[in-house]
Amino acid sequence: MKPEAFIASKIFSLSPERVSTLVMRITLVSVALGVAVMIISLAIVIGFKNQIRDKVIGFVAPIQIESLDHNESLQQSAIQLDSAMIDKLLEIDGVRKIQAVAKKAGIVKTEDQIQGVVLKGVTADYNWEYFAPKIVAGKLPAIEADNSSLDVMISKSLADKLLLNPGDYLRMWFVDGNEKARGRRFLISGIYETGLVEFDERYVFGDLSQIRKLNNWSADEAGSLEVLLLENASATKINESIYFSLPVNLTSYTAITSYPYIFDWLNLQDMNVIIIIILMVMVSGITVISMLLMMVIERTSMIGVLKAMGAGNRMIRRLFLWYSVKLLLYGLLFGNAIGLGFAVFQMKTGLLKLPAESYYLSTVPIDLQWSSIFLVNFGAGLIWFIMLVIPSYIINRIKPATAIKFS
Repeated sequence: MKPEAFIASKIFSLSPERVSTLVMRITLVSVALGVAVMIISLAIVIGFKNQIRDKVIGFVAPIQIESLDHNESLQQSAIQLDSAMIDKLLEIDGVRKIQAVAKKAGIVKTEDQIQGVVLKGVTADYNWEYFAPKIVAGKLPAIEADNSSLDVMISKSLADKLLLNPGDYLRMWFVDGNEKARGRRFLISGIYETGLVEFDERYVFGDLSQIRKLNNWSADEAGSLEVLLLENASATKINESIYFSLPVNLTSYTAITSYPYIFDWLNLQDMNVIIIIILMVMVSGITVISMLLMMVIERTSMIGVLKAMGAGNRMIRRLFLWYSVKLLLYGLLFGNAIGLGFAVFQMKTGLLKLPAESYYLSTVPIDLQWSSIFLVNFGAGLIWFIMLVIPSYIINRIKPATAIKFS
């Protein structure tokens, strides 16, 4: 055992008679709470960003291909489903699937209610893996390649507003190219709920062939192509490859480009975490410095005796730092236990709730990334150690004769 560690184990204690004991305990609690708050904040923000991003991308697809003259009116221009072009796009690394879809604005009318919606037409090979677990009543629409289907799937928010259930008929009205109203009667096969209120209140899912009939499109035309990617593939990089592989009349864009306000809002959450981490590090750091100074003041006479016996300033500083770092490690240990314990508890129980209409989620999300937790512990511990080293140099100013004389 090093001399500093041996001496520290003998002279430092949590005796209730010493004022520094209270400061040490406060420091231990401060460090533990600071680490716990940082871990919890980081886990919540990472979980929040990941879940919202996955929800939005799952709903609208990571990359979409549309006609170059597309606009915000939801009246899409038809694009030709060129099999050669699609095969070429499927060869791009990271592309998993390409599916044809189309959107058309319409109005849902019941006896008592009227609601503006968007009918999203899909094909028989549409990937339902995102929506399948979000069916709260009924089933997915039965869409076949050879037959036109009247099945539609609506959201729970729409079903609640319009008092509709699976098996009920849904009357929708559209405006065709000649500005004439055209009605369609669909059959509600299922009800979904994603938690994305902005999307749930707008979209009704049905057969793409219905939109083709309404728009007088041929069987090889669609409103847009959705590009699904392999897991962990970069949508931005793949979109660049897709963009330069398309004909001049088509363009591609990512979900981030389509809904920048959602992703900008998510990026703002990073600043909140940074502010919380800075505050926790500074507050806990101040208590750590106060603890070290209190320990030095209470043991001034001891420092004078050690110097009189030949101990150098460097050795005495290491003696105080050794014990201070030991308390820091205990604080980090307890803080991790509290933070990780809360995170696991929330993940298992979902005790803390959120208003879904404001946050798109019904419970506080948690996502533990061990690399981030390690960086928080290592970074905070390193900063606190540096904050300890600087005030420890006050020991150099203590003179043995003066310290022993007034002890």
